[in-house]
Amino acid sequence: MAIASPCTGICRIEPRNGLCEGCLRTIDEIIAWPTADDATRRAVLDRLPERAEAGREGFRTD
Repeated sequence: MAIASPCTGICRIEPRNGLCEGCLRTIDEIIAWPTADDATRRAVLDRLPERAEAGREGFRTD
């Protein structure tokens, strides 16, 4: 079974930290996702909780 994308439909890259406001992936991770193997996808998913825990630093408040 394929590993589902963490995309939430909120697709804005925050220039201050380079992360998508919705899924917390980098633009490179987003671009690579469709052709990434399961190990690469798991590695990306494993990084997301740490990014979320960091408080989504750098995101706009407006």
